Amino acid sequence: MRALTATAFAATLVASAATAQTTPTYGCDTPQSRRYDFWVGEWELSHSGTKSANRITKALDGCVIVEQFTGAPGTKLDGTSVSTYDRATRRWRQTWVDNTGAYLDFVGGADNGDPTFEREFVRDGKAIRQRMVFRDVKPASLKWLWQSSHDGGKTWSTQWEIDYKRLK
Repeated sequence: MRALTATAFAATLVASAATAQTTPTYGCDTPQSRRYDFWVGEWELSHSGTKSANRITKALDGCVIVEQFTGAPGTKLDGTSVSTYDRATRRWRQTWVDNTGAYLDFVGGADNGDPTFEREFVRDGKAIRQRMVFRDVKPASLKWLWQSSHDGGKTWSTQWEIDYKRLK
């Protein structure tokens, strides 16, 4: 009987410890989880003489940044991304999907202090890195660069440079 009681007590301790370790923390208000808050708002985007729209909001107790991109008039591209600070890995993560069926997954980083989202994939047996860089961030504007690297990130080539102008 004593052995059974000791076993039951030990099982209760293990269950309590497991529950304590898995109790989630709700809300995201740490400096790390606010790293991309500058992006939240409604924006007009300019690229090569065309205008697009981007609406960035926070959701789920401030833990998720939701992007809703609408392509320029006459352009069918529409897309959505969700970004969050992953507490387990201490990294930002973003997933982009759009109406072409694209799915892109990114990890947050920095380039000379500028916030980035980066990814790597293999095409024709060669590793390619892609990233977006948020540069010259000001309250009412920023530059967004889409870049790629074919040498492991030693050198980057800019494919798109988009000017963001805050509407709201």
